[in-house]
Amino acid sequence: HRLPVDPTPDTLSYYVTYMSHHIQPRSVGAYLSGIVNNLEPHYPHVRQARNSLLVTRTLRGALRTLGRPMLRKEPILRNDLERVLLELAHPLSHDDLLWITQLHCGFYGLLRLGELVVPDEIASRDFTKISLRTSVSISLNDFSFRIQRDKTDSRYEGNRVVVQRSFVGSDPFVLFTWYLLSRDSRFPLHPYLWVRWNGKSPTRSWFVRKMRAFFPKNVCGHSMRAGGATSLAAAGVSPDRIR
Repeated sequence: HRLPVDPTPDTLSYYVTYMSHHIQPRSVGAYLSGIVNNLEPHYPHVRQARNSLLVTRTLRGALRTLGRPMLRKEPILRNDLERVLLELAHPLSHDDLLWITQLHCGFYGLLRLGELVVPDEIASRDFTKISLRTSVSISLNDFSFRIQRDKTDSRYEGNRVVVQRSFVGSDPFVLFTWYLLSRDSRFPLHPYLWVRWNGKSPTRSWFVRKMRAFFPKNVCGHSMRAGGATSLAAAGVSPDRIR
């Protein structure tokens, strides 16, 4: 295109315009930050070009003309947990008991879906991240288990998730103990905590498929964590403790 290699305000503005027709304009700003960090050792003036009036106005115009509103997922409510438990066929099958227990753990433990299930793609699975049965600890008023590690765990120490009894609505403590009885009777030697009836780890698609039977599409795996955080905030828990 006979454009200069030197990153000038003009070339960066052209880049913003081009990329905004292919991805969300709000992501283009993050792309530019990465470009600046990589080019700055070779072109010291690239940050000045990035912050120029032409580039900032081009980004602003792209957001106005090409941007789309963010589709936020709805949080799960405490009443939803009780409703789903009542609507499930009783007596609960092992897989239903596994799913409803994970749903409660995600809500009360503020967990991401990826911390409870494995990816659908076998190549993406990391079995060092799966919670182990031996990490479970149960006391009179709570239970806990360890998440081996996650993407924010730079020391690979893992995090211990503690879930307390609930005296309002459905109780995660009761469900967890029921699930452990079912799991241990079927797979007493299996190393992993979360195990389906066939001995395999629950996958993301399996969890979401069961969720679709009770929730609309604007509720997803992240809705557990969002709902739990919303519930704690409504109860007066400080934001620092929720984080």
